[in-house]
Amino acid sequence: MAVSASLALAEDATTHAVARTPPTAKAEPSAGAHAPATATVRFAATGDITFGSTPNLPPDGGRSLFARAASHLEGDVVLGNLETALADGSGSGGKCGRGSTNCFAFRAPPSYAGVLAGAGFTVLNLANNHSYDFGAAGQAQTVAALDRARLLSTGRPGEIAVQKVGSVRVAIVGFAPHTGAQDLRDLPAARTLVRQAVTRADLVVVTMHAGAEGRDADHVRRGTEMFLGENRGDVVAFSHAVVDAGADLVVGHGPHVLRAMEWYRGRLIAYSLGNFSAYKNFNITGTGGVSGILQATLRADGRWVEGELVPMRLVGDGTPVRDDAEAAHGLVRRLSQQDFGARGTRVGFDGSLRPSR
Repeated sequence: MAVSASLALAEDATTHAVARTPPTAKAEPSAGAHAPATATVRFAATGDITFGSTPNLPPDGGRSLFARAASHLEGDVVLGNLETALADGSGSGGKCGRGSTNCFAFRAPPSYAGVLAGAGFTVLNLANNHSYDFGAAGQAQTVAALDRARLLSTGRPGEIAVQKVGSVRVAIVGFAPHTGAQDLRDLPAARTLVRQAVTRADLVVVTMHAGAEGRDADHVRRGTEMFLGENRGDVVAFSHAVVDAGADLVVGHGPHVLRAMEWYRGRLIAYSLGNFSAYKNFNITGTGGVSGILQATLRADGRWVEGELVPMRLVGDGTPVRDDAEAAHGLVRRLSQQDFGARGTRVGFDGSLRPSR
């Protein structure tokens, strides 16, 4: 995997943004284009990543956690949702009170950023409900650890991460309905931030942590989704809004199960990629253990080239491995047709992803 040097830009969400013609199946190059329209970028994306929680961590410092998945984490931009703090615990006791039985705070040592880099990741989303488990201090330690490992992060309020791949600039913007994240429930602000990203990059990827959780949350719901009394956002309205604003790909996670994929205005929306690693802290029975890696190639003008859903399964203590039974293919194929009909992504028996007819 050859990825050129990259940088992160934190932008003021109130700054004036240059509007972009909403994309269609035959979209024109973006207003912020710097690269030839025919240049291509390969993406790989996963769902939720955890390493357990200190002191219950993998016995080898996490080095073997991705050993059977790393060969599928190939791309110019490799995106994951880091649902844990990489912190030493100083400065905060975490969000859970002493003796709490219904609160979960995830923390791994800062050195685990090297595990992510070694597996092939290039950018991690921090817009979720666990990256802030140890407060602002824990989040700052996480960002510092990722920086030391030469990894980008995204998802804090107003933040745009930009990775350069050859002549192509790729912006990655994360959203979630949680403290410390760019709020996906504020659609006008989301549109503004995405339009800012459009002016700074050729391709814009939006990643969202949203929706209800659990094995009964596999269907995409219209309207606001709730979980444990929390407003977890309107995932369809949000996804359509950011594509209208110029996003070229939307990658979702949060429900801890795979969800449907939709084609909207020529852009792919993957509503949830499920769990990717879950060392002893997620329920991986049934559909909770069925996962996938989204692989997609886009032209610099946002047009789709090709894509695939690599079927994965979590085994043992929550380790991702390729699933020879390919359960993810049938699951996403069925959900996409049931939830979106003619707009649902066609999933081939080989895992190939194709626009709806």
